[in-house]
Amino acid sequence: MNDAEIRSLRQETESLFYHGFSNYMEHAFPEDELRPLSCKPLTRDQTNPAHIELNDPLGNYSLTLIDSLSTLAILASSPGSEPKRGRALGHFQDGVVALVEHYGDGTETIHGRGTRARGFDVDSKVQVFETVIRGVGGLLSAHLFATGELPITGYEPRHMAVKDTSGKEIIKWSETFNYDGQLLRLAHDLGSRLLPAFSTITGLPYPRVNLRSGVPFYRNSPLSCEAEHGQCPVTPPTNRELTETCSAGAGSLVLEFTVLSRLTGDPRFEYLAKRAFWSVWERRSNIGLIGAGIDAETGLWASSFTGLGAGIDSFFEYALKSYILLSGSSALDYPFHGDYDMDGLDLAPPLGPEHHDPTRFLQVWEEAYAGIKHHLYRGVMYMHPHYIQADLFTGAARAYWMDSLSAFFPGLLTLSGDVDDAVEIHLLFTALWTRYSALPERWSAVTGSIEGGLGWWGGRPEFIESTYHIYRATKDPWYLHVGEMTLRDIKRRCWTKCGWSGMQDVRTGERNDRMESFFLGETAKYLHLLFDPEHPLNKLDAPFVFTTEGHPLLIPRSVRTDHAPQRKKSMPEQTKPPVEIGTCPVPVAPVPFSISVTATRPDLFHAANLARLHLMPTIENLDSPIIEYSRDHPSITLSDVRSPSNYTYFPWTLPLELVPFNGMSSVITTRPTYDITFPALPNSVLTPGMLQRVGNGILINGVGGLRLGMIQDVPVSYGGSGDGDLYRVQAINNIPLGKDEKIFMGRDIVSSVVNPQDPNFTRVRDSTMLDIIVDVTAPALQPGRSPNSMDELREPDPKVMREAVLAGVLDANSETASHVKMALSFLANHVSSILHEQPAKPDPKYLREYLPAITPTGVGAAPVPDFVEASGPDISGAPQGSLLWNSIYVTGENCNHKLPASIPRQYQIIVIKRGGCSFVEKLENIPSFAPSRTSLQLVIVVSFEDGDDQSRAEDLLVRPLLDSVQVTSSGLPRHNPVSLVMVGGGQRVYDIFQHAVRLGLKRRYSVHAQGVPISNLIIV
Repeated sequence: MNDAEIRSLRQETESLFYHGFSNYMEHAFPEDELRPLSCKPLTRDQTNPAHIELNDPLGNYSLTLIDSLSTLAILASSPGSEPKRGRALGHFQDGVVALVEHYGDGTETIHGRGTRARGFDVDSKVQVFETVIRGVGGLLSAHLFATGELPITGYEPRHMAVKDTSGKEIIKWSETFNYDGQLLRLAHDLGSRLLPAFSTITGLPYPRVNLRSGVPFYRNSPLSCEAEHGQCPVTPPTNRELTETCSAGAGSLVLEFTVLSRLTGDPRFEYLAKRAFWSVWERRSNIGLIGAGIDAETGLWASSFTGLGAGIDSFFEYALKSYILLSGSSALDYPFHGDYDMDGLDLAPPLGPEHHDPTRFLQVWEEAYAGIKHHLYRGVMYMHPHYIQADLFTGAARAYWMDSLSAFFPGLLTLSGDVDDAVEIHLLFTALWTRYSALPERWSAVTGSIEGGLGWWGGRPEFIESTYHIYRATKDPWYLHVGEMTLRDIKRRCWTKCGWSGMQDVRTGERNDRMESFFLGETAKYLHLLFDPEHPLNKLDAPFVFTTEGHPLLIPRSVRTDHAPQRKKSMPEQTKPPVEIGTCPVPVAPVPFSISVTATRPDLFHAANLARLHLMPTIENLDSPIIEYSRDHPSITLSDVRSPSNYTYFPWTLPLELVPFNGMSSVITTRPTYDITFPALPNSVLTPGMLQRVGNGILINGVGGLRLGMIQDVPVSYGGSGDGDLYRVQAINNIPLGKDEKIFMGRDIVSSVVNPQDPNFTRVRDSTMLDIIVDVTAPALQPGRSPNSMDELREPDPKVMREAVLAGVLDANSETASHVKMALSFLANHVSSILHEQPAKPDPKYLREYLPAITPTGVGAAPVPDFVEASGPDISGAPQGSLLWNSIYVTGENCNHKLPASIPRQYQIIVIKRGGCSFVEKLENIPSFAPSRTSLQLVIVVSFEDGDDQSRAEDLLVRPLLDSVQVTSSGLPRHNPVSLVMVGGGQRVYDIFQHAVRLGLKRRYSVHAQGVPISNLIIV
């Protein structure tokens, strides 16, 4: 796309904005929004207070003008003639003057009262979140432009500065108006009216507040009590106000409120917004996910539903952007010094210094994204990568739709440097826009159609916002053509003579009579910045951010105390892990003789196929209201009224020269699934008690009539055999499971029901790995526990399943805790049936350790002796049973001398350090002995190559090689070869054996289906 084409698109975008803005000012101002079909203002629904879709954002304070001011300031820097830039700057200044005329200048003087109200003293119950991001954010961004903190080409406030009669410096805009911070004072007025919503014990703000009276409708708020008597009304209101807010609404206030605090010196806003953010994050589930709805009074999740879109989206956005905005700035001191009224606002626990550290916000983003990628992400095996909705506590799939709000995520990934992930997700949204000429509110990846009839598009900016960010990172012209497509479709489908309408149904083109404020505040803004590569904001070298409403914000240098935060040493310097410094990737170089990297991607058709782009209708005769208007209007072109055909490449505006002539799609990977159904046994009925949820999985008490739905996590390549891939049980009798959830099945159930020769469900003993269980004297592990102690058991190896690893599967606070006794009783019965020689309980004087061990290979390797298996922990994590071997001898490398003859006769276990000589030589120095129950049973070699990093000890274990037949020290073949295993962990594990009093072994088992291991099925 050449410069002339980009310039033309930028001019069309400006015309799009002015068509909406001018009609709003003519037909709707000073009301909140415009009805573009009826050419009338849109106001709050006074007759129906429950109409929150309308009443939440509309507060009777000229919302669209406030939302549009920052866009006008950005347009004022558009390349072109001076009169053209002056037009936008004039509209910006006139808008500020109009606001001051209607709402005052924010002071307590006579000038503080406008024609409508003194400040925002209006009787409107609004949503806190919407008012902050649209109202407070819009006023603050406009103030930063007005004072020159954010750039406007040719506007130099310092050259316009004069002093008034009191000596105060002001900016002279005209003979009749001087700017002296009116917008900032109005933002403080509006923000102060929202503070009563924070009077909760959880730190989470109530969802709504009345701009005049506060929160009298929340009966549990101390600010709704009678001030004279200090108590709440005896008779509560008949209709209880909804106290449920959302993660996005409570956790997405930090940017606006921090800037407000820094500019005004009032620290309450920043503090309360941060407290709300951390109150949400600290309630995340054990698997690192946050939910959508949360109760502001109790702090409990309203449902176990989670995803990326509505109710959650901007929390992730503000985690990353708070880090950017706050980086290098001074921390907030608390308690505050000065006259700041926190009455009723200090009920929640105070924040610590760590909660103000910018890097903590970055850590939240990184942890949150890790949880999202693990639990919500569906990869290439599902045709094309996308995200789904899941259970907050288990990660199990709950729904498979994508909403238009989640289109923000590729842009956020781009800001975090994950450009590759951003591009692949953005492809699907682009294919969907190409198909529908807009993004429907919800679209199902399973059915390929609109979900639940939610087919409207209200002018949302999220998809265009992501397109802008990816283009800024890649400079790939493909994204300019995506922007061109959205511009053409909006003009073709949403134009009215009085503005721009939303679409009630993207399939039929039915329109609604509303132009939302964010259409001018965000959608038009991001389109303009996309087509203006040289805009000063696109080159601003400062930690500025766009809020979730698209308002650029920064903390000005004049109020910013830069510093390098000093971190306390949490560990000795030599043991600190290296700090990984992230960098933004360099844009990928295009394929030779091509222009666009994205246009040559081999997975383009994958996204088109998942979006069912081939189903896009071909419209021969276009019927659009813009056709008649185009006859005498220079801003409308034939491109705006033409309709795309059902191309399978996209966007539909992509010129043919960008489509590679020999482009090929990569093979769409298959998604192997496999179901196993167990036959119903005679006289058995599948009851709810046969399946019990136990924290991180499901305990199966019987298999009659059971159906396991499985999927291979590692995709099978086209035409491949699938060797080495793993199955994962993703559903039991239509009960979905999360990616980390386990299936626990009793060993006797498997052995009594399943045919050992059945290839569909085969229990396989692991011939390589086993577990060593050690009872250790308690003082031996003080002051710290071994990393392999019960409270830190690692997850089972995905390739080789451990048997009965149930440590920590029960959450003490889980709603399933009532099943503990039943599940424990069940497991105890089955375990005791195979532990004939073991007492019922372990000795309480000892601590129990679990160490992974690996068997040797080679001609000198001897099998592990027959033994009665030790028992793993019960489902509460407590050790079970005693251990059989109680005589343990610990020596050094055993290379340079022969052990005394009595050692193998009197000790059942010999522990040797690795190194100094070969494994065969170590065994040569063990004298011959007559086998018995009390003589040597096993030699354990402790490897020191991996140091003390027990967390990776199992991963680093390599099978010892015994490359010659075992012989005695005299060179004669050993009649009774010695069994040997090796463990990792270095000195720490060696110390464990030095203080060991008993030891046992436990085998590992896995279950295979058609020769493929089932990764999350554990035999107990």
